[in-house]
Amino acid sequence: MWEMFLYILGLLLLWFAHRWFKESKRVSNKGDKHVYITGCDTGFGHLLAKHLDELGFRVIAGCYTEIGENELKKASSDRLTTLHLDVSDSVSVGQAAALIKTLVGEKGLWAVVNNAGISVPGAPTDWLTVEDYKGLLAINLVGVIDVTLSVLPLIKKARGRVVNVSSVFGRISLFGGPYSVSKYGVEAFTNCLRVNLAPFGVKVLCIEPGCFKTNVTDPQIWAKSVKEIWDRLPQDVKDDYGPDYLDNTALCVLSVVVLQAVNARLKLLSDSDLMKVVGCMEHAIAAVYPRTRYSPGWDAKLIWLPLSYMPSFVTDALFLKFIPKIKASVY
Repeated sequence: MWEMFLYILGLLLLWFAHRWFKESKRVSNKGDKHVYITGCDTGFGHLLAKHLDELGFRVIAGCYTEIGENELKKASSDRLTTLHLDVSDSVSVGQAAALIKTLVGEKGLWAVVNNAGISVPGAPTDWLTVEDYKGLLAINLVGVIDVTLSVLPLIKKARGRVVNVSSVFGRISLFGGPYSVSKYGVEAFTNCLRVNLAPFGVKVLCIEPGCFKTNVTDPQIWAKSVKEIWDRLPQDVKDDYGPDYLDNTALCVLSVVVLQAVNARLKLLSDSDLMKVVGCMEHAIAAVYPRTRYSPGWDAKLIWLPLSYMPSFVTDALFLKFIPKIKASVY
């Protein structure tokens, strides 16, 4: 019995050693490779642009604001190029693609990183309108598709990479609203694209971070969004939920707030080390043999991904414990 256990353990160690050695190999000629990143004003995109610039890649950083562009230029070398980009505007996306084509020339574009995204509005589904969905999907999903298609011929020319930033909440839904809908869509788009582009030598990778301390998980942004949505609700909907529901919701409903409630019970906090995600992004871009999916964050590996494989009746029962009770007895 012990001999069999040691044999299996030895095989696992050999497999991990082989994977580590294989995945440690990096591509050459970084100075000839252009990488296009969206959402570089703050957070993961900002850090990734600076990190890749330090490694010697020729970074093209898409920023939504002029302040974001200026801050990134100050912290980077002359290799890095910034451009204004609104991923929800096809005209802006097209203009950026035209500029990129002149920058990369016949070498093509080594990688595009679809990082730009937002997390609000988020609330119980019957609080929202279709316009709430359209606004977020325009950035988180349609923007990913639009940016990818705009530079796909350049990616194919370089036999390069498409790196899409999804989320663990693209695998499991905890709350109402368009965020998870958008990330499920990114997962589907990634899977389709990976198969479509494999014959062209293009690799399509997906980053599925857990909960990290960024603007996407900022409790103040969430609280403000929920309050604005509640204030505009018809009185009959407010009556359905009861007068105290908003105060309870501010504590324990909606993605990050749900996670904070879980963390309070587990005495753990969401991760503040954004370089864990940036490291996965860099590996997807620079490794000779990248992984298909990356799940940075302790909560992604230990909580959300395991839960995503469980039957829905199990996860539904678990998550309902963290959602405020509806006090109204209308129905």
